[in-house]
Amino acid sequence: MSETIRTQAITPAAIRRSLLVRATPERAFEVFTAGMDRWWPRQHTIGKSPLKRAVVEPFVGGRWYGEGEDGSQDEWGDVLVWDPPARLVLAWRINADWVCDPNLLTEVDLRFTPSGDGQTQVEFEHRNLERFGDSDAAVRTRGMMEGGWGSILEGFKASAEG
Repeated sequence: MSETIRTQAITPAAIRRSLLVRATPERAFEVFTAGMDRWWPRQHTIGKSPLKRAVVEPFVGGRWYGEGEDGSQDEWGDVLVWDPPARLVLAWRINADWVCDPNLLTEVDLRFTPSGDGQTQVEFEHRNLERFGDSDAAVRTRGMMEGGWGSILEGFKASAEG
């Protein structure tokens, strides 16, 4: 009697967060994009030089990058969807070794929905995390990102409400 062995890959869950921000969708979108430098944590960079500023260029195909204090630019990804003030999708192209890989594509999707009284419901999703692979480094990276996005988004919220 022949026995069939089945293997099943487990796809890592997307990282999802939902925030209610005391700001209009226009303000929340502006703070997340043009104002990213005000709230992005300086220790969250892949550059060799300390992070001077975080930049999102405001158009589809625009770059998302960190600029070091030495003037260097370290690519983080690019803009896939630019639909102010409703939606932003960024390509995250930083691999499990914390290096930009132009062939890697995971997506950071944000939706900004009015929620009454000048507030905005922000829905965040970082998806396609299986594309990091299944190495030990990939598993560690996904674990760090789970907590990292939570603190990063709290910084965004505080800036948008300030």
